[in-house]
Amino acid sequence: MISILRITILTAIFLLGGAGFAHAQVKFGTVDMNLVFSEYYKTKDAQAKYADAEKTANDDLNGRVDTLKASMKDISQLNTDLQKPDLSKDVADAKKKDLQAKVAAARTLDREIADYRSSKQKGLQDQFLRMRKDIVDDIMKTVNDLVKAKNYDIVFDKSGLSAGAVPVVLYSRSDLDFTQEVITALNKNAPAVPAPAK
Repeated sequence: MISILRITILTAIFLLGGAGFAHAQVKFGTVDMNLVFSEYYKTKDAQAKYADAEKTANDDLNGRVDTLKASMKDISQLNTDLQKPDLSKDVADAKKKDLQAKVAAARTLDREIADYRSSKQKGLQDQFLRMRKDIVDDIMKTVNDLVKAKNYDIVFDKSGLSAGAVPVVLYSRSDLDFTQEVITALNKNAPAVPAPAK
């Protein structure tokens, strides 16, 4: 009994000592990936390009919707005209024919608008995902280069959240953080910002 207790205590001491030794050899680092992503100049460029593409698509879509609204107004007016009792048969027949053509054109335009909206949304989403992937690839390459240069063993994203929406890294010393170095390395080739006009 005493020998089992002694072996257990010695094993615990060995494991604790070993854990302390292993901890001393491991170099940790942290990076705030959200901050890196938002401060990278290519992210800002991509956001501006995406906003322009979205505005162009919305302007085009609004133009089509305005055309449809005008067509619906014409259809409504033709329906009102057809209710007039003093219309001659020839005029009524012409208006009915015009009404049928306008209703068919409006239905076609309505389908085109729905298809256009769907395809543009998918196109914009694909564009966003491509731009985001390129940016993330750049960031990861820079982070990995710094990890190798500084000999980090483990690096945590301190902006990450767990499944319970709690920060994954609850605490880390500020000297472990190399976020600013990542941002500086990423932005070293940023184009010069033009001076504001006076």
